[in-house]
Order: sequence, then structure tokens, then C-alpha cells
Amino acid sequence: MPPRALQPVGIVLLDKPAGPSSFALVSALRRRTRARTGHAGTLDPFATGLLVLLSGAATRLAPCFVGLDKRYVTDIDLTSTTSSADLDGDLVEQHAAPTRAALDQALEPLRGEVELPIPAVSAVKIDGERAYRLARRGIAVEMPVRRSSVHALEVVSTIGDEDSVTSVRLALHVGSGTYVRAIAQALGGHCTTLRRTAVGPFSVDEAATSVDEAELLAVSGTLARLSEEALERVPANIRAGVLALAGSHDGAAA
Repeated sequence: MPPRALQPVGIVLLDKPAGPSSFALVSALRRRTRARTGHAGTLDPFATGLLVLLSGAATRLAPCFVGLDKRYVTDIDLTSTTSSADLDGDLVEQHAAPTRAALDQALEPLRGEVELPIPAVSAVKIDGERAYRLARRGIAVEMPVRRSSVHALEVVSTIGDEDSVTSVRLALHVGSGTYVRAIAQALGGHCTTLRRTAVGPFSVDEAATSVDEAELLAVSGTLARLSEEALERVPANIRAGVLALAGSHDGAAA
């Protein structure tokens, strides 16, 4: 089978470990299947959790998945900020931990429709160049603001007491394109862990823990779990063509 073939066709749910980039895992699946391979949204190297990978002709269905809501759990250090808003960045500032009342007050405006600056270490282009490349060269730029939907933002646990909360664990349900690191920045902290627990109707509990173990899920069954709104992001004739290409290969492991 030639590289970047349209078969086998399928969807892979993968529980990404901390360390490798999302693109490294896309490449690993491509080497296994020798088919065209894509993704429906990346995770930072330090992050863990659900990646939705697309094999073969299923890459044409990416818009159905990219716009789905996401769920995350994150731990945020509230005593310092970093250049990347996560533990991989350089220390920018240290400060006193907020009180629990101050934390609750800071969380309130971060629920609903919010506008937050995109983190400097991101793939957004600034004057034609990726922001993270500018950041690596020490070039400071004013990052654009992105409007995000934060459907739910709940405190799971805290470290400290009422007078000094040094760390908080949050559970979030957000719209596509939301940077959890931006929320950490808005709280005056940085993410020390980040785990994606769901993408739309798909849970990390369904995911394989390695590319080698991952099953290619049937396109037909996977699409059946999506809303009409999500399906309509790809024209019906293209969806039908992908299903036709899947044929007897639909759901078969490579």
C-alpha cells in the first residue's frame, strides 16, 4: 500500500501520554497504517488525554470533529506565571497566593462568553510567523484576543487554606478553540497539568493508551454519534464518498 493512501479508513481515539507531541503520534499512526493521517485538534506536549486521529479518507471528515466542545481537568499553580502559561515555560513572575474569596471572584468572569489573549507560545500566526517561533527567539508581541465559550468552570479541589490558595484543580467544559492556558494566565498562574477528558461525545475512557494498541473505529458508527450540526460541517456527498471508501475496511484494524 503506498504512503498516504486513502485506506484503511477509520477513527482512532488515543489517550496521549505526557511528553510526545501530538504530531509525533500522528506520524506513528501513519507509519503503522501507511495511510494519510490527520487529527481533530492537538494537545501540548506536557498535556495528556484524548486525541482524535483520522486515518485514510476519514481525514476529509476533520471539520466534523474539530468544532466539537472539549472537556478538561487542569491543575494551576497560582503563585507564579511562566512564558508559556505551563510548566515548560520560563518563570516570569512570582507572587503571593490569592485567598479563596479572591480566587472565586477571579473565576466568575471566566464563565460564559469570554475574551482572552492567546498565549504567546501557540501556533497562531503573527505577521505571517508562528507565535511560538517568535517567543523562542525572545521577541515580545502583543497577542490577539480570542472569544471563547466556557460552558462550565468548576473548582474540583484546592491546595492551601481560605487565606492562601497555592494551587487549584479545575474541571472545564469549553467550546472549540479555547486555550486552557489562557484561563490559567487570567488567574495569575500557569498550568502544571492538563488532561483532555472528552471531545464531543467521545470520552478518554474509550481511548487506547498506545498507537500500536489502537483500534480503527468504524466511520459509520462514529458519525452516528455526532449531531446534525457537526455532520453538516462536511458536505453530504463527501461524507458519502468517505463511507463508500471505507466499505469492508470500515472499522477493521490495520
